[in-house]
Amino acid sequence: MNTNWAGNVRFSTDRTAHPATIPELQEAVAAADRVRAVGTAHSFNDIADTTGLMVSTAALPADVRVAPDRRTASVPAGAPFAHVARALHAEGLALGNMGSLPHISVAGAVATGTHGSGDANPVLSGYVAAIEYVRADGALARVSRGDDAFDGSVVALGALGIATRLDLDVRESFDLRQDLFLDAPWEPVLDAFDALTAGAYSTSLFIQDWASPAITQVLLKHHTEPRLPDGVTARRSRARAVSPVAGASDDTVTLQGGAMGPWLERLPHFRHDAPPSNAGDELQSEYFVDRAHLPQVLRELRREADAVNPALLVSEIRTMAADGLWLSGAHHRPTAGVHFTWKPDMPAVRAALAAVERVLDRHDARPHWGKLAGPAFADRLARFPRGRDFAELAAHNDPSGKFRNAYLDRVLGA
Repeated sequence: MNTNWAGNVRFSTDRTAHPATIPELQEAVAAADRVRAVGTAHSFNDIADTTGLMVSTAALPADVRVAPDRRTASVPAGAPFAHVARALHAEGLALGNMGSLPHISVAGAVATGTHGSGDANPVLSGYVAAIEYVRADGALARVSRGDDAFDGSVVALGALGIATRLDLDVRESFDLRQDLFLDAPWEPVLDAFDALTAGAYSTSLFIQDWASPAITQVLLKHHTEPRLPDGVTARRSRARAVSPVAGASDDTVTLQGGAMGPWLERLPHFRHDAPPSNAGDELQSEYFVDRAHLPQVLRELRREADAVNPALLVSEIRTMAADGLWLSGAHHRPTAGVHFTWKPDMPAVRAALAAVERVLDRHDARPHWGKLAGPAFADRLARFPRGRDFAELAAHNDPSGKFRNAYLDRVLGA
């Protein structure tokens, strides 16, 4: 692996390790001067890069172990969510949520605060009950919900160690349907936003043109047929599947059109057996805002359409429940995520980010740890109330800086 998934980051090392057992991983970490874990490389910045040893945990045992009380399951850190979901579904169990791509690794998603959508659903890290990881000295450690350092050890950017397994909260399996609505005028949606998102298990707004008088797509995932709030008008799509990305293949998208199906085939936007999104020919940025501010944020972003549209493939708006995790974008506030999938054109993206961040900076936004941000958000850690506490935890756990890289030096201070 020479680059990340999108190809915009070329890794700085050719030294790699693919341990097949945890003792092999412990030995590799203990012997390394500098080491970073890499998952499926779906981050869009240099968070996974290193000049030292790059370790993949994908070859570690991939078994999924359900606890006797069937409330949690121990899952392999390096496995993609699709693998974990299939194993749980075979046991009659489910995850509470998934991201838009089932291709991403569990540990990578957790470490960066990646998320799905839904007013009652936390970010994916919020489902973590325990993490097992290899420390800088090669010892195996475990931190569980309720432990003193737990809230700082989940969304941890790979700064504390290399995860081997995670215990995730699980529930009984369930079915969902996806209903897609097209061309919803902006103001009625913004006025009824709380009612709209409360009426579905998961809600996504897709915007292909910020200057358009209508939101391109409203995607509702729910147990029963959802209804739009009074005053919100849109055309119901009868298609089996429509990609949120203009010009991308509809064949990569999970089944829509109101057809009921198992959770693992409805919660992700994209199929596990097809190239997702724009097949990696893209860049991404995302920011988390207090959901109470979202309607005003979106109104202000619309005024920046001339700067944003030239770089844009699609934007997505999602909601998530508040949590207590120190580096979560939803730390201590109900949250909305404002996402941008960009064309792979960095000059245009830089211009768009400057405009976007002028707006988001006024609304106490927090950047996604694994995606691109501009100069206004260069001090990412300052955006998080417990950021300095995390920096102290990282220094305590890794005093020699074994897990540090250029990204963490910028985030935590060299």
